[in-house]
Amino acid sequence: MDVISITVAAYIVASLLFILSLAGLSKHESAKAGLNYGIIGITVALAATTSLVVHRASGLQQGWLPIGLMLVAVVVGGLVGLWRARVVEMTGMPELIAALHSFVGLAAVLIGWNGHINGPHLEGGTASDIAQLVNIHEAEVAIGIFIGAVTFTGSIVANLKLSARMKSRPLTLPGKNLINLGALVLFTVFTVLYVLTDAHHDRSADALLGAVTVVALMLGWHLVASIGGGDMPVVVSMLNSYSGWAAAASGFLLGNDLLIVTGALVGSSGAYLSYIMCKAMNRSFISVIAGGFGIEAPASTTTDYGEHRETDAERVAELLSNARSVVITPGYGMAVAQAQHPVADMTAKLRAQGVDVRFGIHPVAGRLPGHMNVLLAEAKVPYDIVLEMDEVNGDFPDTDVVLVIGANDTVNPAAAEDPTSPIAGMPVLEVWNAKDVVVFKRSMSTGYAGVQNPLFFRDNASMLFGDAKDRVEDIVAAL
Repeated sequence: MDVISITVAAYIVASLLFILSLAGLSKHESAKAGLNYGIIGITVALAATTSLVVHRASGLQQGWLPIGLMLVAVVVGGLVGLWRARVVEMTGMPELIAALHSFVGLAAVLIGWNGHINGPHLEGGTASDIAQLVNIHEAEVAIGIFIGAVTFTGSIVANLKLSARMKSRPLTLPGKNLINLGALVLFTVFTVLYVLTDAHHDRSADALLGAVTVVALMLGWHLVASIGGGDMPVVVSMLNSYSGWAAAASGFLLGNDLLIVTGALVGSSGAYLSYIMCKAMNRSFISVIAGGFGIEAPASTTTDYGEHRETDAERVAELLSNARSVVITPGYGMAVAQAQHPVADMTAKLRAQGVDVRFGIHPVAGRLPGHMNVLLAEAKVPYDIVLEMDEVNGDFPDTDVVLVIGANDTVNPAAAEDPTSPIAGMPVLEVWNAKDVVVFKRSMSTGYAGVQNPLFFRDNASMLFGDAKDRVEDIVAAL
């Protein structure tokens, strides 16, 4: 069996491992196995690609150059990835993932330009058949560059917003939707002209493809900059899908079946996840792209909800000790404070005292799908007491105490009661139906969506201010 056949077989094995990885990651119990499948799959893919490059380069006069360059790229990339994985905290995971998406987009742009410069490698066939294949190749080049460039700049903006180096408010340029549609029209026109150009190595073809690249880069920047902070979790998922389609487009250009399969898996799963999250937020995908959440109301028009009540750790500990049932609803604030381990200790103490403790997780809690689930799993919280929003919402009227730890927008009653609110219609955890609600926050500021939360002023709600980790540790000590 020759090297190419072995490589194709290895790519099939890697593709199957990636499918098993996605299946494993869909459940808590099998997530670790799914992760291992993915690691083995990418290792097989890298080894097969390396052997193929070595085989093809061995017959060249300077075959050592491509081999050396690829080995350097693999080593440098591996070391950078290992370093970032070791130093990143869970709070920084969303922006890290956005940054990784940008690399995929940039790779697709570079591969597209490489396909334009080197042209298609076609052999045999009639002149008309070859001409059609050349046109298909050129369309692949333009589409691959467009998807990659949108992913590249869009992911950079998402990274900046998630890391608070750029304001989370949406950019509201006049006629922003027309700008996006105009960019799509320009892309279509430039692509058609590029495909119809006869001499593809002259300056006109370079200029047309350059115009496609510039339009796509600007569209990616404007697309994500126009989306508010409340929709950022969906944007990360959306960019994940884009990066998959960019990889698939690169696979067509390179004739690499593994890239096509892997890109399609990532693209389709990312698109489906975006759909699930939009459904959880009562939003359409188009409305997310058009922007909406994240527009903070002017001070002059904000509603006066009255005064809030403050509490302390000792009173909360007494409240919990006398409770029969407790539900904890975590949010991004828990991740920032790294309070998951004290929360797990508190949960264990309460359960040991016979208190029924459960967790209610909103689908978009945190800045990343599954963010809270990962944090709780890291702290060894039992999977069977971590429930999704739909599973726990009906139980709040029979719940004695709800602890809202660092959550804000996902427990906002304005979504259900105020049709004029920017988050109106968004399904939320209906914690206000419980007997008592304790909200852990650093201040009375609004959440990431920039919308005030009337829960803080309810008669059955009290505020426990300070760092969530410190306050939970105080409660554990009082218990």
